Amino acid sequence: MKLTSFIFVLVVLTITACSGPPPAPVANIAVVATAATPAPTNTAQPTATATPTATSTATPTPTPTLHPLTIQSMRERSYPGSAITIEQTLQPGSNYSRYIASYQSEGLKINALLTIPNGEKPATGWPVIIFNHGFIPPDQYRTTERYVAYVDWLARNGYIVFRSDYRGHDQSEGEAHGAYGAPDYTVDVLNALSAMEQYSEADPKRIGMWGHSMGGYITLRSMVITNTIKAGVIWAGVVGPYPNLFQRPTATPTPEGAAPETATPEPTHTGTPDFNGRWRSNLVETYGSPAENPAFWASISSPAFVGSISGPLQLHHDTADSEVPLAASQYLYQAMQAAGKPVEMYTYPGDDHNLTQSFGLAMQRTIEFFDKYVKGS
Repeated sequence: MKLTSFIFVLVVLTITACSGPPPAPVANIAVVATAATPAPTNTAQPTATATPTATSTATPTPTPTLHPLTIQSMRERSYPGSAITIEQTLQPGSNYSRYIASYQSEGLKINALLTIPNGEKPATGWPVIIFNHGFIPPDQYRTTERYVAYVDWLARNGYIVFRSDYRGHDQSEGEAHGAYGAPDYTVDVLNALSAMEQYSEADPKRIGMWGHSMGGYITLRSMVITNTIKAGVIWAGVVGPYPNLFQRPTATPTPEGAAPETATPEPTHTGTPDFNGRWRSNLVETYGSPAENPAFWASISSPAFVGSISGPLQLHHDTADSEVPLAASQYLYQAMQAAGKPVEMYTYPGDDHNLTQSFGLAMQRTIEFFDKYVKGS
Protein backbone atom coordinates (compact mmCIF):
# COMPACT_ATOMS: atom_id res chain seq x y z
CA MET A 1 0.00 0.00 0.00
CA LYS A 2 1.23 3.43 -0.83
CA LEU A 3 2.00 5.87 1.98
CA THR A 4 -0.71 8.24 0.78
CA SER A 5 -3.33 5.51 0.95
CA PHE A 6 -2.12 4.51 4.44
CA ILE A 7 -2.54 8.06 5.76
CA PHE A 8 -6.04 8.30 4.27
CA VAL A 9 -7.14 5.06 5.98
CA LEU A 10 -5.73 6.24 9.32
CA VAL A 11 -7.63 9.53 9.13
CA VAL A 12 -10.87 7.69 8.30
CA LEU A 13 -10.42 5.32 11.28
CA THR A 14 -9.75 8.22 13.62
CA ILE A 15 -12.85 10.12 12.50
CA THR A 16 -14.95 6.96 12.84
CA ALA A 17 -13.70 6.36 16.40
CA CYS A 18 -14.44 9.95 17.46
CA SER A 19 -18.02 9.74 16.18
CA GLY A 20 -18.96 6.69 18.32
CA PRO A 21 -21.80 6.53 20.88
CA PRO A 22 -21.95 9.94 22.72
CA PRO A 23 -22.59 9.00 26.41
CA ALA A 24 -19.26 7.27 27.03
CA PRO A 25 -17.04 9.91 25.43
CA VAL A 26 -18.86 12.75 27.22
CA ALA A 27 -18.28 11.10 30.58
CA ASN A 28 -14.68 10.32 29.81
CA ILE A 29 -14.04 13.83 28.57
CA ALA A 30 -15.36 15.28 31.83
CA VAL A 31 -13.07 13.07 33.93
CA VAL A 32 -10.08 13.64 31.70
CA ALA A 33 -10.69 17.41 31.66
CA THR A 34 -10.71 17.55 35.47
CA ALA A 35 -7.64 15.43 35.79
CA ALA A 36 -5.88 17.24 33.01
CA THR A 37 -6.21 20.68 34.66
CA PRO A 38 -5.45 20.09 38.35
CA ALA A 39 -3.95 23.47 39.16
CA PRO A 40 -6.87 25.70 38.16
CA THR A 41 -9.39 23.34 39.76
CA ASN A 42 -7.56 23.09 43.09
CA THR A 43 -6.87 26.81 43.15
CA ALA A 44 -10.56 27.61 42.78
CA GLN A 45 -11.83 25.05 45.35
CA PRO A 46 -10.20 26.51 48.50
CA THR A 47 -11.68 29.92 47.66
CA ALA A 48 -15.14 28.43 47.24
CA THR A 49 -14.78 26.31 50.40
CA ALA A 50 -13.73 29.23 52.62
CA THR A 51 -16.96 31.15 52.11
CA PRO A 52 -19.40 28.41 53.27
CA THR A 53 -17.12 27.55 56.20
CA ALA A 54 -17.42 31.08 57.60
CA THR A 55 -21.17 31.01 57.09
CA SER A 56 -21.66 27.63 58.78
CA THR A 57 -19.56 28.74 61.75
CA ALA A 58 -21.78 31.79 62.30
CA THR A 59 -25.08 29.91 62.03
CA PRO A 60 -25.05 28.04 65.39
CA THR A 61 -23.68 31.06 67.30
CA PRO A 62 -27.03 32.64 68.35
CA THR A 63 -28.31 31.20 71.64
CA PRO A 64 -31.99 30.92 72.58
CA THR A 65 -33.31 33.93 74.51
CA LEU A 66 -35.30 33.22 77.64
CA HIS A 67 -38.75 34.70 77.73
CA PRO A 68 -38.66 37.68 80.11
CA LEU A 69 -41.44 36.14 82.22
CA THR A 70 -39.39 33.09 83.17
CA ILE A 71 -38.14 33.01 86.74
CA GLN A 72 -34.63 32.22 85.50
CA SER A 73 -34.62 35.29 83.25
CA MET A 74 -35.81 37.52 86.09
CA ARG A 75 -33.16 36.10 88.42
CA GLU A 76 -30.48 37.05 85.90
CA ARG A 77 -31.58 40.70 85.73
CA SER A 78 -30.38 43.47 88.01
CA TYR A 79 -32.62 45.66 90.16
CA PRO A 80 -30.47 48.56 91.34
CA GLY A 81 -33.25 50.76 92.67
CA SER A 82 -32.17 54.31 93.49
CA ALA A 83 -32.21 56.97 96.16
CA ILE A 84 -35.70 57.75 97.46
CA THR A 85 -36.96 61.29 96.88
CA ILE A 86 -39.72 62.86 98.98
CA GLU A 87 -42.16 64.46 96.53
CA GLN A 88 -44.91 65.59 98.89
CA THR A 89 -45.61 65.58 102.63
CA LEU A 90 -49.08 64.27 103.49
CA GLN A 91 -51.30 64.49 106.56
CA PRO A 92 -49.61 62.30 109.22
CA GLY A 93 -51.08 59.15 110.71
CA SER A 94 -51.65 58.49 114.40
CA ASN A 95 -48.01 57.74 115.17
CA TYR A 96 -46.28 57.96 111.81
CA SER A 97 -45.48 60.40 109.01
CA ARG A 98 -46.84 60.01 105.47
CA TYR A 99 -45.28 61.04 102.16
CA ILE A 100 -45.52 60.62 98.43
CA ALA A 101 -42.03 59.51 97.47
CA SER A 102 -40.39 58.42 94.23
CA TYR A 103 -37.65 56.10 93.03
CA GLN A 104 -36.23 54.86 89.73
CA SER A 105 -37.13 51.65 87.92
CA GLU A 106 -35.66 51.00 84.47
CA GLY A 107 -35.18 54.73 83.99
CA LEU A 108 -38.78 55.51 84.97
CA LYS A 109 -39.80 57.69 87.88
CA ILE A 110 -42.16 55.60 90.00
CA ASN A 111 -44.18 57.14 92.80
CA ALA A 112 -45.01 55.39 96.06
CA LEU A 113 -46.78 55.97 99.34
CA LEU A 114 -44.22 56.04 102.17
CA THR A 115 -44.89 55.93 105.91
CA ILE A 116 -42.21 56.32 108.59
CA PRO A 117 -42.84 55.62 112.30
CA ASN A 118 -42.43 58.49 114.77
CA GLY A 119 -39.94 58.21 117.61
CA GLU A 120 -36.35 57.18 117.90
CA LYS A 121 -35.15 55.05 115.01
CA PRO A 122 -33.73 51.65 116.02
CA ALA A 123 -29.95 51.35 115.73
CA THR A 124 -30.24 49.25 112.56
CA GLY A 125 -33.20 51.19 111.12
CA TRP A 126 -36.94 50.58 111.03
CA PRO A 127 -38.33 47.24 109.80
CA VAL A 128 -40.03 47.58 106.42
CA ILE A 129 -43.06 46.17 104.63
CA ILE A 130 -43.12 46.49 100.83
CA PHE A 131 -46.85 46.75 100.12
CA ASN A 132 -48.15 45.44 96.77
CA HIS A 133 -51.67 46.57 95.92
CA GLY A 134 -54.14 44.63 93.80
CA PHE A 135 -55.46 45.52 90.39
CA ILE A 136 -57.05 48.95 90.09
CA PRO A 137 -57.50 50.45 86.61
CA PRO A 138 -54.33 52.54 86.18
CA ASP A 139 -56.23 55.61 85.01
CA GLN A 140 -58.38 55.47 88.16
CA TYR A 141 -55.62 54.68 90.63
CA ARG A 142 -54.49 57.39 93.08
CA THR A 143 -51.49 57.14 95.39
CA THR A 144 -53.38 58.29 98.47
CA GLU A 145 -56.54 56.23 97.90
CA ARG A 146 -57.52 52.61 98.57
CA TYR A 147 -55.83 50.31 101.09
CA VAL A 148 -55.81 53.17 103.63
CA ALA A 149 -56.75 50.95 106.58
CA TYR A 150 -54.36 48.19 105.52
CA VAL A 151 -51.39 50.56 105.43
CA ASP A 152 -52.49 52.17 108.69
CA TRP A 153 -52.41 48.88 110.59
CA LEU A 154 -48.86 48.14 109.48
CA ALA A 155 -47.61 51.69 109.98
CA ARG A 156 -49.11 51.98 113.51
CA ASN A 157 -47.25 48.83 114.52
CA GLY A 158 -43.79 50.25 113.92
CA TYR A 159 -43.09 49.49 110.27
CA ILE A 160 -42.01 51.64 107.37
CA VAL A 161 -44.57 50.93 104.65
CA PHE A 162 -43.57 51.46 101.02
CA ARG A 163 -46.43 51.02 98.54
CA SER A 164 -45.33 51.33 94.92
CA ASP A 165 -47.85 52.74 92.47
CA TYR A 166 -46.30 50.65 89.62
CA ARG A 167 -45.54 52.21 86.26
CA GLY A 168 -48.36 53.95 84.42
CA HIS A 169 -50.40 54.42 87.63
CA ASP A 170 -51.39 57.94 88.68
CA GLN A 171 -48.24 60.07 88.24
CA SER A 172 -45.75 57.21 87.73
CA GLU A 173 -43.97 57.27 84.38
CA GLY A 174 -44.21 54.49 81.79
CA GLU A 175 -47.05 52.41 80.41
CA ALA A 176 -49.15 50.00 82.43
CA HIS A 177 -49.12 46.66 80.61
CA GLY A 178 -50.52 44.51 83.43
CA ALA A 179 -48.79 42.06 85.75
CA TYR A 180 -49.25 38.66 84.14
CA GLY A 181 -48.11 39.10 80.56
CA ALA A 182 -45.08 41.30 81.27
CA PRO A 183 -42.53 41.45 84.11
CA ASP A 184 -42.89 45.24 84.50
CA TYR A 185 -44.76 45.51 87.80
CA THR A 186 -42.55 42.90 89.45
CA VAL A 187 -39.49 44.78 88.18
CA ASP A 188 -40.89 47.98 89.73
CA VAL A 189 -41.40 46.22 93.07
CA LEU A 190 -37.93 44.67 93.06
CA ASN A 191 -36.45 48.10 92.37
CA ALA A 192 -38.57 49.45 95.24
CA LEU A 193 -37.05 46.73 97.42
CA SER A 194 -33.52 47.78 96.40
CA ALA A 195 -34.37 51.45 96.96
CA MET A 196 -35.59 50.68 100.46
CA GLU A 197 -32.46 48.63 101.20
CA GLN A 198 -30.49 51.82 100.49
CA TYR A 199 -32.80 54.10 102.49
CA SER A 200 -31.21 55.56 105.62
CA GLU A 201 -34.35 55.13 107.76
CA ALA A 202 -34.74 51.44 106.91
CA ASP A 203 -33.13 48.25 108.16
CA PRO A 204 -32.08 46.45 104.94
CA LYS A 205 -32.01 43.11 106.75
CA ARG A 206 -35.59 43.38 108.07
CA ILE A 207 -37.84 43.71 105.04
CA GLY A 208 -41.09 41.81 104.52
CA MET A 209 -43.66 41.95 101.74
CA TRP A 210 -47.46 42.10 101.72
CA GLY A 211 -49.69 41.60 98.70
CA HIS A 212 -53.37 41.42 97.85
CA SER A 213 -54.83 39.71 94.78
CA MET A 214 -52.56 40.76 91.87
CA GLY A 215 -50.19 42.10 94.53
CA GLY A 216 -50.05 38.56 95.93
CA TYR A 217 -48.84 37.34 92.55
CA ILE A 218 -46.11 40.02 92.65
CA THR A 219 -45.19 39.16 96.24
CA LEU A 220 -44.73 35.44 95.55
CA ARG A 221 -42.85 36.16 92.35
CA SER A 222 -40.51 38.58 94.12
CA MET A 223 -39.81 36.06 96.87
CA VAL A 224 -38.68 33.34 94.46
CA ILE A 225 -36.56 35.77 92.42
CA THR A 226 -34.62 37.41 95.27
CA ASN A 227 -33.40 36.07 98.60
CA THR A 228 -33.63 39.24 100.73
CA ILE A 229 -37.36 39.27 101.62
CA LYS A 230 -37.68 37.88 105.14
CA ALA A 231 -41.36 36.88 104.99
CA GLY A 232 -44.48 37.40 102.92
CA VAL A 233 -48.20 37.74 103.65
CA ILE A 234 -50.67 37.24 100.81
CA TRP A 235 -54.39 37.97 100.89
CA ALA A 236 -56.54 36.35 98.19
CA GLY A 237 -53.51 36.07 95.94
CA VAL A 238 -53.34 35.13 92.28
CA VAL A 239 -50.79 32.50 93.20
CA GLY A 240 -51.75 29.42 91.20
CA PRO A 241 -49.72 28.09 88.26
CA TYR A 242 -50.05 29.83 84.91
CA PRO A 243 -52.12 27.17 83.12
CA ASN A 244 -55.11 27.85 85.40
CA LEU A 245 -54.25 31.37 86.55
CA PHE A 246 -57.57 32.78 85.38
CA GLN A 247 -60.02 30.03 86.20
CA ARG A 248 -62.47 31.86 88.41
CA PRO A 249 -66.10 31.67 89.43
CA THR A 250 -68.46 34.23 87.96
CA ALA A 251 -69.85 36.71 90.47
CA THR A 252 -70.09 40.41 91.21
CA PRO A 253 -66.54 41.64 91.90
CA THR A 254 -65.47 43.53 95.00
CA PRO A 255 -63.30 46.64 94.51
CA GLU A 256 -59.66 45.95 95.32
CA GLY A 257 -58.66 47.40 98.65
CA ALA A 258 -62.14 48.82 99.24
CA ALA A 259 -62.63 47.40 102.71
CA PRO A 260 -63.19 48.54 105.30
CA GLU A 261 -62.56 52.21 104.60
CA THR A 262 -65.00 52.56 101.68
CA ALA A 263 -68.65 51.67 101.77
CA THR A 264 -69.67 52.57 98.21
CA PRO A 265 -68.88 50.50 95.11
CA GLU A 266 -65.87 51.53 93.06
CA PRO A 267 -64.72 50.42 89.60
CA THR A 268 -62.53 47.34 89.57
CA HIS A 269 -61.62 44.45 87.32
CA THR A 270 -64.07 41.72 86.40
CA GLY A 271 -61.95 38.72 87.24
CA THR A 272 -59.32 39.09 84.51
CA PRO A 273 -56.81 41.61 85.87
CA ASP A 274 -54.91 42.06 82.63
CA PHE A 275 -56.89 44.42 80.46
CA ASN A 276 -54.95 43.24 77.42
CA GLY A 277 -55.56 39.50 77.31
CA ARG A 278 -53.82 38.92 73.99
CA TRP A 279 -50.53 38.09 75.70
CA ARG A 280 -51.87 34.68 76.74
CA SER A 281 -52.86 33.69 73.20
CA ASN A 282 -49.49 34.99 72.00
CA LEU A 283 -47.69 32.72 74.45
CA VAL A 284 -49.75 29.75 73.30
CA GLU A 285 -48.99 30.53 69.65
CA THR A 286 -45.26 30.81 70.37
CA TYR A 287 -44.68 28.09 72.96
CA GLY A 288 -47.70 25.82 72.66
CA SER A 289 -50.47 25.17 75.14
CA PRO A 290 -49.74 24.04 78.70
CA ALA A 291 -50.54 20.49 77.61
CA GLU A 292 -48.18 20.71 74.62
CA ASN A 293 -45.30 22.45 76.43
CA PRO A 294 -45.65 22.05 80.21
CA ALA A 295 -41.96 22.87 80.78
CA PHE A 296 -42.37 26.42 79.46
CA TRP A 297 -45.49 27.13 81.49
CA ALA A 298 -43.79 25.79 84.61
CA SER A 299 -40.80 28.07 83.91
CA ILE A 300 -42.98 31.17 84.31
CA SER A 301 -45.04 29.87 87.27
CA SER A 302 -43.79 31.03 90.67
CA PRO A 303 -45.19 28.06 92.68
CA ALA A 304 -42.80 25.77 90.80
CA PHE A 305 -39.88 27.59 92.47
CA VAL A 306 -40.95 27.73 96.13
CA GLY A 307 -38.14 25.32 96.98
CA SER A 308 -35.88 28.39 96.91
CA ILE A 309 -38.34 30.96 98.32
CA SER A 310 -36.70 33.64 100.46
CA GLY A 311 -38.83 33.18 103.58
CA PRO A 312 -42.04 31.87 105.19
CA LEU A 313 -45.52 32.70 103.89
CA GLN A 314 -48.85 33.43 105.50
CA LEU A 315 -51.95 33.04 103.30
CA HIS A 316 -55.47 34.43 103.83
CA HIS A 317 -58.50 33.63 101.65
CA ASP A 318 -62.28 33.79 101.69
CA THR A 319 -63.75 30.35 101.02
CA ALA A 320 -66.19 31.75 98.44
CA ASP A 321 -64.01 34.45 96.88
CA SER A 322 -65.68 35.66 93.70
CA GLU A 323 -62.49 37.17 92.27
CA VAL A 324 -59.75 34.63 92.93
CA PRO A 325 -60.75 31.06 93.86
CA LEU A 326 -59.68 29.57 97.17
CA ALA A 327 -57.96 26.81 95.14
CA ALA A 328 -55.16 29.26 94.27
CA SER A 329 -54.06 29.66 97.90
CA GLN A 330 -54.61 25.96 98.56
CA TYR A 331 -52.34 25.10 95.66
CA LEU A 332 -49.57 27.37 96.96
CA TYR A 333 -50.02 26.09 100.51
CA GLN A 334 -49.57 22.50 99.35
CA ALA A 335 -46.56 23.44 97.21
CA MET A 336 -44.90 25.10 100.23
CA GLN A 337 -45.58 22.07 102.39
CA ALA A 338 -44.21 19.71 99.75
CA ALA A 339 -41.04 21.83 99.60
CA GLY A 340 -40.72 21.76 103.39
CA LYS A 341 -41.11 25.56 103.69
CA PRO A 342 -42.84 27.36 106.61
CA VAL A 343 -46.39 28.35 105.65
CA GLU A 344 -49.61 29.29 107.42
CA MET A 345 -53.05 29.46 105.86
CA TYR A 346 -56.27 30.98 107.20
CA THR A 347 -59.67 30.71 105.53
CA TYR A 348 -62.68 32.94 106.16
CA PRO A 349 -66.12 31.47 105.36
CA GLY A 350 -68.76 33.82 104.02
CA ASP A 351 -66.44 36.80 103.54
CA ASP A 352 -65.30 38.49 100.32
CA HIS A 353 -62.21 39.18 98.23
CA ASN A 354 -61.04 41.94 100.61
CA LEU A 355 -61.92 40.00 103.80
CA THR A 356 -64.17 42.87 104.82
CA GLN A 357 -65.92 41.08 107.66
CA SER A 358 -62.74 39.47 109.00
CA PHE A 359 -60.48 42.44 108.39
CA GLY A 360 -59.42 43.05 112.00
CA LEU A 361 -58.67 39.38 112.67
CA ALA A 362 -56.75 38.95 109.41
CA MET A 363 -54.71 42.09 110.07
CA GLN A 364 -53.91 41.00 113.62
CA ARG A 365 -52.62 37.67 112.30
CA THR A 366 -50.64 39.58 109.66
CA ILE A 367 -48.97 41.80 112.26
CA GLU A 368 -48.11 38.85 114.51
CA PHE A 369 -46.55 37.03 111.58
CA PHE A 370 -44.44 40.01 110.51
CA ASP A 371 -43.43 40.69 114.13
CA LYS A 372 -42.16 37.12 114.38
CA TYR A 373 -40.35 36.80 111.06
CA VAL A 374 -39.42 40.39 110.16
CA LYS A 375 -39.32 42.69 113.17
CA GLY A 376 -37.98 40.03 115.50
CA SER A 377 -35.46 38.55 113.06
